Amino acid sequence: MGLFSNGREETVFRFKERSRGARFAVFALLLLATAALASGCSITEPVFAGAEDKVKATATTGMIADIVRHVGGERVATVGLMKPGVDPHLYKATKRDIDKLTEADVVFYNGLHLEGKMASILEKLAKKQPTVAVADGIDRSALLDWGDGTGQYDPHIWFDVRNWIRATEVVRDELIRLDGAHADVYRANAGAYLRELEALHEETKRKIASIPEAGRVLVTAHDAFGYFGAAYGIRVVGLQGISTASEAGLKDVSQLRDFLVENRIKAVFVESSVPKKTIQAVVDGAREQGHEVAIGGELFSDAMGPEGTPEGTYVGMVRHNVDTIVQALK
Repeated sequence: MGLFSNGREETVFRFKERSRGARFAVFALLLLATAALASGCSITEPVFAGAEDKVKATATTGMIADIVRHVGGERVATVGLMKPGVDPHLYKATKRDIDKLTEADVVFYNGLHLEGKMASILEKLAKKQPTVAVADGIDRSALLDWGDGTGQYDPHIWFDVRNWIRATEVVRDELIRLDGAHADVYRANAGAYLRELEALHEETKRKIASIPEAGRVLVTAHDAFGYFGAAYGIRVVGLQGISTASEAGLKDVSQLRDFLVENRIKAVFVESSVPKKTIQAVVDGAREQGHEVAIGGELFSDAMGPEGTPEGTYVGMVRHNVDTIVQALK
């Protein structure tokens, strides 16, 4: 009887010890999960698990989607939210857009407040899944200050092709981190695209330099071409500021009109994603003062051209802009 009692007590003691151990392990896991959620991070690094399934990537702008398609190739199913002619400063995500964002394995966006009305969505998304701002890969010394005393930077980074080279490297590195089994594919695709971008940068420098120095003045609907001007040696004057969130007023129109008349500027440019009425008002105002100004052509600024056209790619868009500017100002 005593032997049975001792064996039973030992069994009960061991059971209690195992129960305590299990409860402690569960408690530790709960603490770890709570800490991770509080910090807005996942417990483990997000790694793409489907070895053969395509990585699903969603990009905000067409320019970023174009990078992802070049670097990802057949390995990545790429979705772009903003279509041709869409202004990213004013863009509001629809329910369908939010579905595309939440269903993606990775989200790429510009950053620097370009997607201003999507900021809160992107912040929440970053707590749950890989959400990458391509502008984060650009050294702050290469960024242009907004100029309004707020300390913000001009978000139109793609107009210096060297910045877009760095953005491509950001996309490449993130896809390799998520889908390391296919790192060689991403490196090879990125290498080919980077060489194309380097050639585009040199081509752009050469073409803009062909414009007589006195005529290198680019007047546009809004101040999206600051990086372009700084990189390629052309003065840029915009009717509106860096953002299109507020419309140009009568004072802005009058000041630009006077600038055109005083400097005998021969051509101004409209943009595909900005209403043309205000820049037309400037042209009409200059004509009333006896100075004829031509519309030099349409430039693609915050959005690329239609899909399936040369301007529907980043390289084609930049080349179109440069050729249009050179033809009008040369």
